[in-house]
Amino acid sequence: MIRRREFITLLGGAAAVGWPLAARAQQAALPAIGFLSGQSPESSAHLVAAFRRGLQEIGYAEGRNVTIEFRWAFGQSDRLPALAADLVDRRVSVIAATAGGGTAASLAAKAATTTIPIVFTSGTDPVRLGLVHSLNRPEGNVTGVTFFSAALGPKRLGLLRDLVRNSDLIAVVLNPTFPDAAREQREVEEAAHTIGQRITILHARDGKEIGTVFETLVGMGAGGLLVCADPFFIAQREQFAALSARHAIPAIFEDRDFAVAGGLMSYGASFPEAVRQVGNYTGRILRGEKPTELPVLQPTKFELVINLKTARALRLTVPGSLLALADEVIE
Repeated sequence: MIRRREFITLLGGAAAVGWPLAARAQQAALPAIGFLSGQSPESSAHLVAAFRRGLQEIGYAEGRNVTIEFRWAFGQSDRLPALAADLVDRRVSVIAATAGGGTAASLAAKAATTTIPIVFTSGTDPVRLGLVHSLNRPEGNVTGVTFFSAALGPKRLGLLRDLVRNSDLIAVVLNPTFPDAAREQREVEEAAHTIGQRITILHARDGKEIGTVFETLVGMGAGGLLVCADPFFIAQREQFAALSARHAIPAIFEDRDFAVAGGLMSYGASFPEAVRQVGNYTGRILRGEKPTELPVLQPTKFELVINLKTARALRLTVPGSLLALADEVIE
């Protein structure tokens, strides 16, 4: 026979076991988003926050009515196919391929599934890459946000030249493994020819080669550095900023975070805004819309950011005409 006190104890124990099981079951029943990135959680915290803001605009909050499965490649793009396959195996409802390494992550996700919806960010033309057939009417299971960052190389070259007009040579660094590297090199070379600026093309695939790039350009007497579009370079922005300061090389980058990290200048679309839009699209798909109903979004504004403190450290005088063009000046 079980006494009343023992019965209550057993009942309480059963409840203690049952409630966590029920909570886990409830969480497992929530739709899951697969978040695929070529970077690391530390370097992408502000982008993850932007993604969550986009979700919240559609009424989704992590842990309340949706879960997020994060997969990070930590700068190693060759890991992305396996990470994408893992998300497919876990049967996530949507894959957001973004937050740096967007193009490589998007291609890996597209290769992994033709049924799970994919929302991407891409700095290159997604039609040319084969991610979508059309910007206005994407087909299949893929849509997203493109900011054509690689196409802005000529504009960045012009802005840098305005600041280092007395420099005979400007170095251009690109990652030859980046899908749009050849096109960006061609466009920058054409722009340099048009404005009569001598340039030299240097390659970097990893952190060690970035260090070699600076040694080479200093030895050649280059007066400035254009850092071409590449998700890996974005992840290495602090290294670029530190080496630019150490060697007194004015540099321009695609991402605002480079200037925030101490680099001289950046020009490009807002990455956090693009990732917020990815979160928004992800929420709309969870709500029932299809990728084919969501046209690929394009930026409506490009930001010029100048770090005036870095300019002073480099003993550069920024022309008033250039400061007037800046969307943000970091003092």
